[in-house]
Amino acid sequence: MKLNTRRVFLPALLLMVACAYGQDVHYNYEHRANFAAYKSYEWVDLPGPGGAVSDQLIDQAIKQAVDEQLSQKGLIRVERDGYLKIGYHAIIREEKALDLSGFGTGFGPWGGGLGGWNSGTVTGQTSTIPVGTLVIDLYDPIRRQLVWRGDVTKTLDINESPDKNYKALQKAMRKLFKNYPPVLK
Repeated sequence: MKLNTRRVFLPALLLMVACAYGQDVHYNYEHRANFAAYKSYEWVDLPGPGGAVSDQLIDQAIKQAVDEQLSQKGLIRVERDGYLKIGYHAIIREEKALDLSGFGTGFGPWGGGLGGWNSGTVTGQTSTIPVGTLVIDLYDPIRRQLVWRGDVTKTLDINESPDKNYKALQKAMRKLFKNYPPVLK
């Protein structure tokens, strides 16, 4: 398959940068919530699609990685009557990846071109990669209100060892809970 290098290079470069970034993390919170008052939490199953995963080992790993971060923040996990109720949604979707090779003969004076790409061809092939998003919700049961939500998105490698996947999950949870509790300004 032959492609015009100028039309393909910039989007391909942006795609490579996005893939190299790793984990995409976001969070939001209720600005009037008193996070200092939350001392304990309990896990709950959230209703709807994308709720807790059916694989018990993965479910335990997610909860353990979150528990590690919350214990470092001074929260205690309890079985019932927690100040917070925590649940998660796990979503896996498939995205197309583009692998390009053969970027022409060069750029500018090094490749003989005059301020742009020389003529050349690019070959490419697409593949499907799994991308997982994990959404963590913290609810205040007294106020009956969501007070904090965070999500992390990352490409998944199901062929990795369970240890490597757990380390990647721990890293994602460290990034996600880095700004918990939020500092109110």
